[in-house]
Amino acid sequence: QVQLVESGGGLVQAGDSLRLSCAASGRTFSGYVMGWFRQAPGKEREFVAGISWSGTSTVYADSVKGRFTISRDDAKNTINLQMNSLKSEDTAVYYCAARPIGRVNIYARNYDYWGQGTQVTVSS
Repeated sequence: QVQLVESGGGLVQAGDSLRLSCAASGRTFSGYVMGWFRQAPGKEREFVAGISWSGTSTVYADSVKGRFTISRDDAKNTINLQMNSLKSEDTAVYYCAARPIGRVNIYARNYDYWGQGTQVTVSS
C-alpha cells in the first residue's frame, strides 16, 4: 500500500504560479510511476502530467505543456508539480496518483493509489 497526501493548492490570480506537492508513505516509493490528474466540476478526471519511476521520462497533457513541470525526489518520497502562467481553466481539484509497474499512463483507471486531492482555483 502507498498513501499519498497532496498539498499546496490555493486561490491565485491568472498568470500566477503555484507548486503542488505529493508526499508518499508506505511501500517503496522509488519504483512507482507517478502522475497528476485534475477534475473540474461537472467534468471527468483528466491527466495532467506523469513521471517515470526513474525520473528520466515525463509526459504532459497538451493543455499544460510548457507551463507545468513535474519532478520527483525519491529521497524525500515526494513529487511536485510546478504550475506557471496559470489560467482560469486550470481550476480543478488536483490529485496525485501512483502505479507500481509500467510506463507513464494517461488513463486514471491504470493507477492504483490516489491522494485525497487539493483544490486549485485561478481567478481571472
